[in-house]
Amino acid sequence: MPIEFEGIKISWLGHDAFRLKDDKTIYIDPYKIKGEEMADIILITHEHFDHLSVDDINKISSEKCVIMAARSCANQLGRVKAKEIKYVKPGDEVEVDGVKIKVVPAYNTTKFREPGRPFHPKDAGGVGYIVKIKGINIYHTGDSDFIPEMKELKVDVLLVPVSGTYVMTAEEAASVANTMMPRLAIPMHYGAIVGSEKDAKQFKKLAKCEVKILNKED
Repeated sequence: MPIEFEGIKISWLGHDAFRLKDDKTIYIDPYKIKGEEMADIILITHEHFDHLSVDDINKISSEKCVIMAARSCANQLGRVKAKEIKYVKPGDEVEVDGVKIKVVPAYNTTKFREPGRPFHPKDAGGVGYIVKIKGINIYHTGDSDFIPEMKELKVDVLLVPVSGTYVMTAEEAASVANTMMPRLAIPMHYGAIVGSEKDAKQFKKLAKCEVKILNKED
């Protein structure tokens, strides 16, 4: 079930996938979703299959939908339905149909395939998004560790991974939350590829801000 924060409905769709709904319907990293509600805006953080799923995008996109994606996604989005596809990089600020979106970096500093090869290298151009709706800043970190750029951000809602392996552990995610001190934090990136609700509960135990563990919306 979705929660409501300052009039914005926030639904966790499993893994890193969310739907934000106000006047517009915004999806982030749709993956293994049913897709009954069509999107106005779709945001893709990077090119990995569990974030960029063409089949899932096509469940919710149409010729009226704007898709925003990291530049590393360019060679995979040729088969999607969209009014427009915008490729972005960290530092970009874009307005889509009145929704302001700031693009921030997302990368690993401590998670490696092998020495010197992070799962998400900084130069791969993966991103997170700060979506501003009704004056509320909602930050989806993408697949990231606790990176220095996060220390400068002021947000109201933090959507943060907690599973470890490819992203922050619960302890690292709590350090992010305790540094940024959002009004609300919601854990993600568990229950599909790696991680479990145990990680989400550990995050909630350690975070000093309000935390809500959402039930996956089917």
